[in-house]
Amino acid sequence: MKKITALALLSIALVSCKKETKTITKVDPETGKTVTVEVPVEDSAKIEKTAAAAAAIKDSMGLYTQSFKLEVGKTYPLKTYQKDVQTMTAPDGKTQSGTSESTDEMSFTVNKFENGIYDITINLIGKRNAQSANGKTVAVDTKLAEPADEQLKMMWKVNKALVGNKLSMKMGEDGKVISITGFDPVYSKIAASAGAAIKDAKQKTAFVNSFKESFNEKVLKEQFTKNLLLLPAKGVKIGDKWSQSENATPDGKIKLTTTYMLKSVGDGVAVIAVGGGIPKKSDKKTQEGITRSMSSELSQNGIITLDQNTGWIKNQTISVKTTQSETLSDGKQSQTMKSVSNSTVEVNPAK
Repeated sequence: MKKITALALLSIALVSCKKETKTITKVDPETGKTVTVEVPVEDSAKIEKTAAAAAAIKDSMGLYTQSFKLEVGKTYPLKTYQKDVQTMTAPDGKTQSGTSESTDEMSFTVNKFENGIYDITINLIGKRNAQSANGKTVAVDTKLAEPADEQLKMMWKVNKALVGNKLSMKMGEDGKVISITGFDPVYSKIAASAGAAIKDAKQKTAFVNSFKESFNEKVLKEQFTKNLLLLPAKGVKIGDKWSQSENATPDGKIKLTTTYMLKSVGDGVAVIAVGGGIPKKSDKKTQEGITRSMSSELSQNGIITLDQNTGWIKNQTISVKTTQSETLSDGKQSQTMKSVSNSTVEVNPAK
């Protein structure tokens, strides 16, 4: 009986001596990689506090700011997918719908980091466009063979000339894009590709110039800033809201306002809620006894998730609904046409 008691006491002593541990993630100071380690509970709070201070999205006196802590040699994805489903309702009530999809895939490889500046290679990986209507889908995909349809061949050739290229980007740790270079070789490939389908020299020049207007340093800077740098430089608290406006029409009379709210930060992610849109706009004009009434509005909502340790976007899902209607009336009878577009915009989708 004494022997059993002694063994029990020894067992209790061993348990009491064993320190409780906790599994945490932290950044290895030598490699810059995020690793999972098991540490004593009493040390975990100190380590987690140090890790939080080194994170890209961190709290300073209640205000969260965003920077970028990217690992040299690592590649970060930026894949954008958009799906639009448009439904048209005719005056007789009949409806017709169509779906369009587009996917642009690129990635960012970090070559080096010196004096607060990242040297990054932008890899243009793939591009896909698809249209569906009346049960038929037509797609142009750079990862698939050239389509047989002559009307689609040019789009495929141009897209194929675009992907596989690389651009060079300089970006500050604060997320500001300093420069993007390497466009001329891309333009040359696009011109050569278009030349196979466009024989008229003036039309070819016009096509290449149009491409340059949509794919250049200024456009990409704006795109990357919008997709990657989300938190205001001054910092925001949990629950704070901020907004950005951009022209929805060429004349700038109609603005698209996007509102953001920092929902939460923790467990390695920062979650931002997205809302806003274009308030309903109405217009009515009468000419030769016919009154034309038009209205339109846009609403959006969704979630953006950022990696707290790197600052890079993990994923985004935003739903956008656009409604437009037009009514013609002579005072006795009227006809109305309506268009509703439901769009989904995803960045780094899970699928």
